[in-house]
Amino acid sequence: MKLFNTLTRSKEAFYPIEEGKIKMYACGPTVYNYFHIGNARTFITFDAMRNYFKYRGYEVTLVQNFTDVDDKIIQQASKEDMTPEEISLKYIKAYFEDAESLGIQKADIHPRVTENIPEIIAFVEALILKKVAYEIEGDVYFDVSAYPNYGRLSKQSLEELRAGARIEVNENKKNPLDFALWKKAKPGEPYWESPWGKGRPGWHIECSAMAKKYLGDTIDIHGGGGDLTFPHHENEVAQSEALTGKPFANYWLHVGYLNVDNRKMSKSLNNFFTPREISEKYDLEVARFFILSAHYRSPLNFNEESMEAAKQGLERLYNARDTWRYYCDKLPKNNPSVDDSTIKLINEYRQRYIEVMDDDFNTADGISVIFELVKAINSVVQEKPGREVLEEALSLLQEQCHVLGLLQKNRTDDVILENEILEMIEMREKARKEKNYAKADDIRDDLKKRGIVLEDTSEGVKWKKL
Repeated sequence: MKLFNTLTRSKEAFYPIEEGKIKMYACGPTVYNYFHIGNARTFITFDAMRNYFKYRGYEVTLVQNFTDVDDKIIQQASKEDMTPEEISLKYIKAYFEDAESLGIQKADIHPRVTENIPEIIAFVEALILKKVAYEIEGDVYFDVSAYPNYGRLSKQSLEELRAGARIEVNENKKNPLDFALWKKAKPGEPYWESPWGKGRPGWHIECSAMAKKYLGDTIDIHGGGGDLTFPHHENEVAQSEALTGKPFANYWLHVGYLNVDNRKMSKSLNNFFTPREISEKYDLEVARFFILSAHYRSPLNFNEESMEAAKQGLERLYNARDTWRYYCDKLPKNNPSVDDSTIKLINEYRQRYIEVMDDDFNTADGISVIFELVKAINSVVQEKPGREVLEEALSLLQEQCHVLGLLQKNRTDDVILENEILEMIEMREKARKEKNYAKADDIRDDLKKRGIVLEDTSEGVKWKKL
């Protein structure tokens, strides 16, 4: 298996720290509002990635945090006339609701900043003792000049970072790039007692402290959206490695940007959409399919045309599954017809799926392999294969889609009925060709009793419900 490591800007063979086990940390949301489809891309990617690692036999521990104390939360609390704690709880609840709608399973651990204040304070104290952090009038900053490798993740020099970075302006800082580890409380803000007075954590320190607490000094994989590479992840690397003297994460994975109608999604352009808004028109499984239909590092363009294409693609997979299920149920369990060449072909699709997914989690090619499987087996279905062949194909289809979090719904009886209707129409057409009109009429009457009316047209037989 190979992963593209942002730290080295190259694909690297993946070797976990402990054989058979993977420790992953994925940056979660700041809970001041509903998350949007761009956030969803990151959450879905790491959810599916965890599924795939498990599919390949690894034991995975995934940690995804909630930032539940932040300037945006304080501002939103004021707008909604709620406390910051009430706001964060409201949107944590909303996160889980929306994540479930997108097929995103809960992480193994969802730590919150406010539940880990003692660990954060201890982390900051240790950095001060190591003389890589300093306190000024209740604020504590990390001293970037004391960490020689700063800029290694974002591949920028200190001079480049100073020139182009959006950084906190504070005349008390020794260096413009120095970042806050602890912030002195302002009037009306939530705060905690600390050795430096009343205050609250800076943004970057929370992930370092919680990753260390729940996963250890060095983790296998750390990731998030591409916009987090700098400054958030750069700062995490600096403060974590300055404290422990060990690598913070062996592999850094970053998810590509999502555009809307070929324009960067942003709140200032008012061109962002939440899953709740998308669900008014589409089942959110369609949104998940759309997101996974591109490689996670590639730019992705969200618009109505792409969503319609995703809807049709997902429907093809459901139709294949339901049709194969139907024919499996019709065949006797002791059906002796076994097509060894088709079984071999199915196994080849299993191996091809693993090969493309092992190549930096290429879900785009993985889905292509699934569609090739569907096309091949649909052709075989017309030849009335043995039950074992269909069961093997159905098992593989569901196995591969399950990894991606797709085909998770059971369809209604109406969908299954459609397959039966088509088969009865086929039987009627065969009877008519054989001039067995009595049998053809019986089939037509039987369907009518079940509320299905047939229409013979120049384009073939069409049906509708009464």
